[in-house]
Amino acid sequence: MATFSGTDEFEGATFVGASLRGARFRFSDLSGVTMRGVDLDGLDIDSHDLMFGTLVVNGVDVVPLVEAELDRRFPGRALQKAQTSAGLREGWAAVQRAWAETIAQTPASLVDAHVEDEWSLAQTLRHLILATDAWLGGAVLRREQPFHEIGQIFTGAAQMGFDTSIFRAEAPAYDVVLSVRAERQGHVTDFLASVTPDVLAEERDNPWDAGDDWHPTVGDCLRVILEEEWAHLRYVRRDLALLEQQSAPG
Repeated sequence: MATFSGTDEFEGATFVGASLRGARFRFSDLSGVTMRGVDLDGLDIDSHDLMFGTLVVNGVDVVPLVEAELDRRFPGRALQKAQTSAGLREGWAAVQRAWAETIAQTPASLVDAHVEDEWSLAQTLRHLILATDAWLGGAVLRREQPFHEIGQIFTGAAQMGFDTSIFRAEAPAYDVVLSVRAERQGHVTDFLASVTPDVLAEERDNPWDAGDDWHPTVGDCLRVILEEEWAHLRYVRRDLALLEQQSAPG
């Protein structure tokens, strides 16, 4: 199968009577795509930013419906949008309980297993270490070099000019991942324990682009951490369910 990477040649294109059956789109911009009279049986969409836009199916914006269902499946998820210190603390406690349950229920044989191009549980936890380091250590606390060497960097970071050499090339042992992860979780818990409304309203720089026009507040940074936690928990549970299904007898 052909692969089209880093191209904009299809922007504004029209596909008539074309077959895209089985095609895969990763890290691609599909905003503003219009589909009419199409066969969508089995179409699987996963967008981390779905909540920030619209997705219209047969004239219905399904984003509110999807968000409501995810909030039902993940109690406490709605608090990722909390505006108060108390709400953020409650949301953080909820997502940490959910993660603890998932980790406790995952057999050792699946810790490093992954679905196709997705991250394993161990890699996901390393990415959450990175997210905490970026948004709490870097943005909120303004540490010059906040990153732990076992952090899992995201695709495209090098192209953004980010120095990826600070991260280890070899994968660490799982117990090391759990130890560093627990340490980072403690940092967030400790910060939330005493954060005031005034501090939540203070502006910071985007940790991935200090020259960006967007200057998130401390509260925004904490909400990004919560969004990352809930999103990746969903990814992991989705993939673990598939892996367990594939490994089941028969």
